Amino acid sequence: MESYIKLGNDQVSKTADGSEVVWCDVRNAPFELHGFCDSDDDLHFRRVPSSIAEVTSPSVATLSKETAGGRVRFSTNSPYIAIRVKFRTVVRTHNLALISAAGFDLYVDGEYGSRYVKTFCMPANMLDSYEQIIKLDGDFLRSYTVNFPVHSVVESVELGFKPDSCLGGSLKPYKDIEPIVFYGSSIVHGIAASRPGNIYPALISRNLGVDFKNLGFSGAAKGEKEIAEWIASLPMSVFVFDYDHNAPTLEHLESTHHSFYEIIRKKNPELPFIMVTRPDYGSNIHAQRATLARRDIIMSSYLKARESGDKNVYFVDGLAFNLVPSSHDLSVDSCHPNDAGFMRMSDSIGAVIKHILEIRSEINV
Repeated sequence: MESYIKLGNDQVSKTADGSEVVWCDVRNAPFELHGFCDSDDDLHFRRVPSSIAEVTSPSVATLSKETAGGRVRFSTNSPYIAIRVKFRTVVRTHNLALISAAGFDLYVDGEYGSRYVKTFCMPANMLDSYEQIIKLDGDFLRSYTVNFPVHSVVESVELGFKPDSCLGGSLKPYKDIEPIVFYGSSIVHGIAASRPGNIYPALISRNLGVDFKNLGFSGAAKGEKEIAEWIASLPMSVFVFDYDHNAPTLEHLESTHHSFYEIIRKKNPELPFIMVTRPDYGSNIHAQRATLARRDIIMSSYLKARESGDKNVYFVDGLAFNLVPSSHDLSVDSCHPNDAGFMRMSDSIGAVIKHILEIRSEINV
């Protein structure tokens, strides 16, 4: 236990239910933060440095502050875990539950891969902060992951533990490879998942035991050169390219898709690069035609890369995620997948990543 901190009794507080806790800021050791970048301003929980986000677009500058895909990992023998969180912004939309927008999912690692425990939920009457506690089934040492909210700007997060309990880093680290990086639309961002742990990049990460970085920007991932160049500089084991829905026109998609690929490929000649087309839920014939036309553009980009001799580029057809007759039950609004839709995406894209990395899923079935 030498690497663990023993939480003393000198700064004990009480939660709303009367439990005694010692509060610890997740920005400090021994907590392990994932999915965030080093902050270059006063906002710690950023997915993209402000200097990059601001030159990409005003929308990316705003959305990059949202914590989709962020996680904190640790281990403790405390019989309960509390949270005290303050937000700068909580986004409330018609197609996103508050539990996803402002909730924090708690998972225990090492049990069936990573087992969902419960979600710290924001009460409907709260605006910018809340405090909650989750009671656990015992006081033995285990590793945990807490997933950050999908669609909010988080200012501070403290976790609370029973006094005299131990706190350390994760006992179940990710596999020793670079993170998977996902870039794309609101679907990558995680809009319409019922809670933070059910976005498809998180599902893939848990199934494969690999770290990931979520660069989904709802309505704002348009294949800009500025963010492509920054992404090209990131350490990554696989890159998933899924921004079809945010390209405003066919012409825009055609003019940006392959050039984005070339920027990434120039700096990462051996990086596995997965091109994904959008899932299609629409019954409108015009929408279906547009989806097919977009798929053709991305297929053309893929074939062009293959014809150049690139053997590390892959194509995933979004139309294959949602086969009839059940396809219309996999979306909340004919655009964004629900949890079942995200599971289909995770199964399809995750299978390709698993094949690429030749790693075994940690889920025991």
